[in-house]
Amino acid sequence: MLIEFRVTNFRSIKETQTFSMVAGLGTEHLQTNTFNPELSGFDRLARSAVVYGANAAGKTNLLLALQFVQNLVVNSATATQQGIPIPYAPFKFAAATRESPSEFEVAFAQGDVRYEYGLTVSATQVHNEWLIAYPHGRPQKLIERTYDKKSETYKWSFSSYLKGNRSVWRDATRANALFLSTAIQLNSTQLLPVYEWFQKRLVVIVGSTQLNPILTLNLLDQPDGKEKVLPFLRAADLGIADLEIRREPLIPGAPIVGSPLIDNTQKGGLPNIVRLTAFHPTSDPEERVGLDMSDESSGTQLFVRGAGAWHNVLTNGEVLLFDEIDTSLHPHLTRFLVGLFHSESTNRKNAQLIFTTHDTSLLDADLFRRDQIWFVEKTPEGSSRLYPLSDFSPRKEEAIERGYLKGRYGALPIVGDIRG
Repeated sequence: MLIEFRVTNFRSIKETQTFSMVAGLGTEHLQTNTFNPELSGFDRLARSAVVYGANAAGKTNLLLALQFVQNLVVNSATATQQGIPIPYAPFKFAAATRESPSEFEVAFAQGDVRYEYGLTVSATQVHNEWLIAYPHGRPQKLIERTYDKKSETYKWSFSSYLKGNRSVWRDATRANALFLSTAIQLNSTQLLPVYEWFQKRLVVIVGSTQLNPILTLNLLDQPDGKEKVLPFLRAADLGIADLEIRREPLIPGAPIVGSPLIDNTQKGGLPNIVRLTAFHPTSDPEERVGLDMSDESSGTQLFVRGAGAWHNVLTNGEVLLFDEIDTSLHPHLTRFLVGLFHSESTNRKNAQLIFTTHDTSLLDADLFRRDQIWFVEKTPEGSSRLYPLSDFSPRKEEAIERGYLKGRYGALPIVGDIRG
């Protein structure tokens, strides 16, 4: 579960911005929209959060920042070699930040232990890296790594609680790689829960990244797969009563008709073409009409192909960050998806959903608590400022959508007049 995330000097973010899933003192939707994380010092965390703001204000950059940390943790020890630049992206509209390191810190829980993991990086190296664990609520600084400019060497500090070949892991850590990533490659079992949170529990959908449709195929291939997928589709009111899946071998050079899925997960053979047929009821209760998935609306295709991923997130208690979730989706479908996270019956593992959107119809006190709604606006110098709706202390009965559109909370585009 995600508790808090801080980022400094990354893309449009100049000053430190803090995003928090810690629930405030408000009692509205307490049992549905929040949960008890059973962590010392934290009463309730939010199950979801929504981020609003004008185009180019920096909403996407907030998600990209966490994706940047995820990629370094998962890949820095194996995907790069010594001297290869880190994909560093500082705030470029101020001289003081163009060459300064970017800083990130993530507070999260894996199992029953809270962790705080942070790092500062530039294009050439990791400058700082630290990990604090809170077993039983007591802090243990397991790792601290600091680059000393004068000696051009790293100063290391390890807690006695960190077991394993610490000196071997330290010596194997390159300047452009994370110690956490390196230690995992060299079989650190104690740090594995931290690594696996970034690798398996954090899902970031931004830019060209999409929900993996193969997860839907894998689910439908299971004996009880339809029983898991079809109720999800029926509840979303897509008019789909049944699904049929057919696999055909991909013949090199042969034309591919329609827009089927290509399953590249087959071992020792050619990929499969996978065709999904959706069956819809007609006025005759004994008759159903089958449509190839490529003939369905883009919104329906997106929803069906993502069904397995949504099921995985909820079943495994993952943290899903989704940029522009409303693309190709009707507002009612977006509201339906949010409702899955707010329901104890569908979200037993306390999965969390954080998404950006321009759909103001979701600014509804019947759907969100005031501390679940966040805004990003661009300052006069071009940097992004992040803040929650709760900063404005709105009344419980306040019409949030109307207040936002009137500019009460900021984070709106300033539209000029192009007429001469």
